Amino acid sequence: MKPADISLTACSYTHVLEIISNKWTALVIYSLEEGTIRYGEIKKRIEGISQKMLTQTLRQLERDGLVTRKVTPSVPPIVDYTLTPLGKTLIPCMKMLKEWAAEHYPSVQQARVSYELSEENGEVRQLES
Repeated sequence: MKPADISLTACSYTHVLEIISNKWTALVIYSLEEGTIRYGEIKKRIEGISQKMLTQTLRQLERDGLVTRKVTPSVPPIVDYTLTPLGKTLIPCMKMLKEWAAEHYPSVQQARVSYELSEENGEVRQLES
């Protein structure tokens, strides 16, 4: 049996993670889940995102074929964003991850607390061979 290819250069999974692992990317995709919305509305929905980061994230998603951008000429221009059919295919996967986080993140937090306490108490860890 051939081992799984997890190299950074050849693994398609690694390339996809580059796209969706950014917290802003995930939040932008979630904000577009229900359909077409304007730039300003996306910014309102995502607490803490700067205009620069939102613009960069939307451009990246557009470049990757996950989002379409439509500009309606007016003063100021009206800019709408929509998930492409390809972008919509990410929603079920991201929902599964969101559900996993809701169910298991308290365990992750507890593990972190336990780890920090053991570090403070000077416990020695053996490295696996």
